[in-house]
Amino acid sequence: MSNSAGDRATIPQTLWAARGRHTGPAPEDVVRRTLRRHRQSGDIDDFTEPPAAEDPARRVFEARWRAGGTVTVRARLTLVPGEGRLPGDEWRLVAEAERPWDDAWPSPATLFWPEGGSGEGDDGSWDHHPTVAGLRFRRVNALPEDDKDMRRRLRDAAREAWCVHVVVHEAMTPDERGRLPLARLLPPGLRHRVIEHRAAPQQLRAVNWALKDLGVEVPRGGAVLLPPDPAPEGYDGREHSVRTVFLDGSEPAGLVAALRHFVALPRPLSRDAEEALTDLRENWTLMTLQEELERERRLVAMYAEALEAMTKSRDLYKQAAEQALEALAAYRDVPAPALPQQRPASRTPGALQQLTRTFERLKLTTRGREQQGSAADASPHGTAREDDGGGGTGAGSDADGRSS
Repeated sequence: MSNSAGDRATIPQTLWAARGRHTGPAPEDVVRRTLRRHRQSGDIDDFTEPPAAEDPARRVFEARWRAGGTVTVRARLTLVPGEGRLPGDEWRLVAEAERPWDDAWPSPATLFWPEGGSGEGDDGSWDHHPTVAGLRFRRVNALPEDDKDMRRRLRDAAREAWCVHVVVHEAMTPDERGRLPLARLLPPGLRHRVIEHRAAPQQLRAVNWALKDLGVEVPRGGAVLLPPDPAPEGYDGREHSVRTVFLDGSEPAGLVAALRHFVALPRPLSRDAEEALTDLRENWTLMTLQEELERERRLVAMYAEALEAMTKSRDLYKQAAEQALEALAAYRDVPAPALPQQRPASRTPGALQQLTRTFERLKLTTRGREQQGSAADASPHGTAREDDGGGGTGAGSDADGRSS
């Protein structure tokens, strides 16, 4: 079991919520007949059947009445077609009052469903537990003889957050009055939110073994409330244990006190219960003329606030656009800034200059080499002419010498 409620909202004290399963045929017809009868008798002011836009297969019923003659109560029942292994249609009922709920007020379940069963067009098949087979609200639910089956049933029941589960141990085999369900002795506001599990006298050890995982224990001849999952902060199971429960037809005062303390705890609201409560508050359609007028006034005020916010946003946008245009015009009127004076080239030539100069040096070098090559080619001829001239001179000298 989880020990933390996390970020889930707590159950409001103005809320009455229950969930069950109807196993008979045409549950919507049963609800309509019951609501019509209560409207004729004055138990409720009015009822309606708004469409369920999110799921056409569902049936939704709304009813309103004045608890205690003065406190307005709005209630919404949703019928969900059965899809699991259990037969019948699941129903979810949430009712919210204008002030904290009083358990002396009539049970909302009996304003949507027939309380007596026979003679009211229904066999009382609306009070089955929604998820655990074999459990009913207005019956004594005997625990299984097999220890493992008992443990499984109590574990599965503890996971259900819509209702309160009570385990009662019989100190001795009760008489006919003691075999009647204790739910009939509870206040109306608690009657259809409590499921009673009954342990036979010889099952005390087995039931406490089954409850060990839940952290609670039932006293001999007493009762214990199964802890919620997740448990609220500061939860103490000993505060919800009753030492003695007399099964003689008298009012179980100790059990009633424990139940009242339990339902007043700031318990976490289950996800589906939170969705049902939100649906009741936001999609309510059964309004009086005064409520419709107040709703229209709220809508007008909301639209006026939205229009004012849009107008203010438009004016701010217009002001920002004008400022931007003024800034752009002022920027265009400013003369272009003068170009900075060219600084003398750095002594260190750039890469392009170095490459250009390198090519120039290569050109000069090539030309020099060509000139030198041409001079070298002409030099042997000139030397020969000089040698020829010298030779001639020498011959003349020899001739001169000989002649002299």
